[in-house]
Amino acid sequence: MADEDATAAGTNDGVPSSAKASGDAAGGAVVEPGTPGPGILRASHADRDRVVEALRIAAGDGRLSAQELDERLELALTARTYAELTALTTDLPAEPGAREEAKELARIQVGSGHAKRDGSWVVPRRMEVRVTSGHVLLDFTRAVITAPVLELDAEVRSGHLRIITRPGITVDTSEVAVRSGPVTVRAPWGADVPVQLRIDITGSCRSGHINARPPRRSFWQWLRRTPRPYAIAA
Repeated sequence: MADEDATAAGTNDGVPSSAKASGDAAGGAVVEPGTPGPGILRASHADRDRVVEALRIAAGDGRLSAQELDERLELALTARTYAELTALTTDLPAEPGAREEAKELARIQVGSGHAKRDGSWVVPRRMEVRVTSGHVLLDFTRAVITAPVLELDAEVRSGHLRIITRPGITVDTSEVAVRSGPVTVRAPWGADVPVQLRIDITGSCRSGHINARPPRRSFWQWLRRTPRPYAIAA
């Protein structure tokens, strides 16, 4: 009886079998919807909209049949956690907007000014960031990811390099040579979320700052007690 219950649970959880098969083939962990554990995140409206757009583009490219599209759209619109949304696109090659070819190398050099990459920008395979006394912002919350790893060579003298992440993006700063500036990484969602992008940072931080964190609430969001973006579900 226990084996029959386990079999039924594995076939009636509402996740497309093609998405599960791809996750297993890729060697990643498959998280069962409806059974959130530690580190599983609540999805926002923006997260659902992003997945819905990805599914529609995939159907337009012929990757999903009309029936598969309807099934996944229904699951996307009712998904509660980030893991449930990830299961719907794990067998698709890229996110919306990824048709633009990613650059092999992108360079950012700032003296005393400001530079940023935000919105639906296409993440290159490698980046070189040089900051003398200015500020550089790399916002990955809506970025288009086309490769599993970004090699980021950073040289921060007395400025600030800030990286805004989202669930599924990890940052490794273990190879950064730190002299007197702080290097901090904050990822409150834990290790249960499937990794979409790993950012490997190398280089040096002399008297500046390198900081990686999730997005913060605006003043009005805080005043209205709007839940934090990507809040961890209990």
